[in-house]
Amino acid sequence: MPSGWDNQPTLTEGFESSLDAVAEVVDVHRAREVWHQAIAAPSWTGPAVWLHGDLHPANAVIADGTISGIVDFGELCAGDPAIDLAAAWKLLPQGASAEFLSAYGVTDEATVHRAQGWAVLTALGLVSVGQAWERGLPGGQPTWGRAGRRILERVFDFAA
Repeated sequence: MPSGWDNQPTLTEGFESSLDAVAEVVDVHRAREVWHQAIAAPSWTGPAVWLHGDLHPANAVIADGTISGIVDFGELCAGDPAIDLAAAWKLLPQGASAEFLSAYGVTDEATVHRAQGWAVLTALGLVSVGQAWERGLPGGQPTWGRAGRRILERVFDFAA
């Protein structure tokens, strides 16, 4: 995983490919709006921070409605905190992202936009894996499509 937007052309190719694969079930216009804001945002200029790099619902352990653990550290890296701050939309319930970002100390719009871009990119992948399940294709997972669509809903609601 890249440590930020330093590989933007490749990320944008991946975004477009992922979006094309799920265009029939997601709001393409809204996804592109969020993506364009993310890539237009200034890059992270602070020090690189440790990142899980792959925070999404399948890598979170939930007990009694609370995140009680995180697994799969195969993408561990250092870079832009926006990568993991995307968890505000990927792991938290509707409406919790603003409070989470405030408590974390995120005050700049650029970091929020980059985090939303990472959330949308992850969501498109999850929707694709869910579609594979629905079509009986290898690698599909039954709950991932719903998780991806909910991430998109939370990002779109926040961005509105």
